[in-house]
Formats: sequence, structure tokens, C-alpha cells
Amino acid sequence: MSRFFWVIALFFVLVSCEDQVQFSDPSFQGLKDNVIWRATLIVAVQYPDGSLVMDAYKKNEILTLKTKSTKPQVYSLGVDLINRATFAQEIYAEKTAFSTGTNNGNGQIEITEYDAVNSTITGTFKFNAKNESKDPLASPNVNFQQGVFYQVPLTIIAK
Repeated sequence: MSRFFWVIALFFVLVSCEDQVQFSDPSFQGLKDNVIWRATLIVAVQYPDGSLVMDAYKKNEILTLKTKSTKPQVYSLGVDLINRATFAQEIYAEKTAFSTGTNNGNGQIEITEYDAVNSTITGTFKFNAKNESKDPLASPNVNFQQGVFYQVPLTIIAK
């Protein structure tokens, strides 16, 4: 009887051990002020001039990354208005906006892969953006680290 009990117990132990692996293709996430931030909707568009705009949405927040092209390389932020990151959130009808720009904030967007066959884009990002809002209670900046966008579908607008 005890042998039967141990066999049944061992069976349940082995059956209950499983990995809960969750694949997320495409994906867009990062650490916002050291808290995980994961987009629920991602829209990426390549415009006729070659520029890229990615909008990542999460509830009442939107993160936008802009680069001058989809070419795999590092795009520095805080240098100009062409390559930039913006983050906006709306709480109780109060909108707070953060952005990088000329001598405003810093960081980088790195495109590591542009798949022209499947029209997807992959890369990383990190930045510090300054508060552009007039709300004195809002944080003076927002920080994103360890940002990743993976196989994001790209809509290409032809000339």
C-alpha cells in the first residue's frame, strides 16, 4: 500500500512540473523608471522619406520612437528633432508629456534588424526625456532602460 502511495505521489509531482513559457511576437517593452512597461498595441510605420515612427500603447500611455531611417544602426537622442523619443500619459484628463530633442534629454535607439521580406523591425532603446508639461506636480523626467522591440510589423507607405 505504501509503495502505491509513493508511486502516485511521484506521478503528481512529475506531472505538475511544467514551464509556463510565454512567447510574445511581436513585443515592445522596457523598464520605465525601474518598473516593467509592456505595450499592448504597437504600430510601426515607414514613411516615403525612409523615416520610422513606432507608437507603443499601454492603457492611458503612449511611447513614440522616431528615427530617420530603418537602417540597422544606433540613433542618438537629445541631439536633434529627427531622432527622438516621446512619452505621454493621461491621468484624470491631465496630460503629461515627456520628450527628447535638441539639447533635451539623452539616450539611443538601436535598430538591430530590419527584415524587408517579412516587413518587421527589431532593436533596443533607452532614454531620459524631459517633462514638457506645465504640471508642477509631475515628475521632471522619465527614464526608460533595457527597452526592446522585437519583430514589430512595419507598415510601409509608398511614395
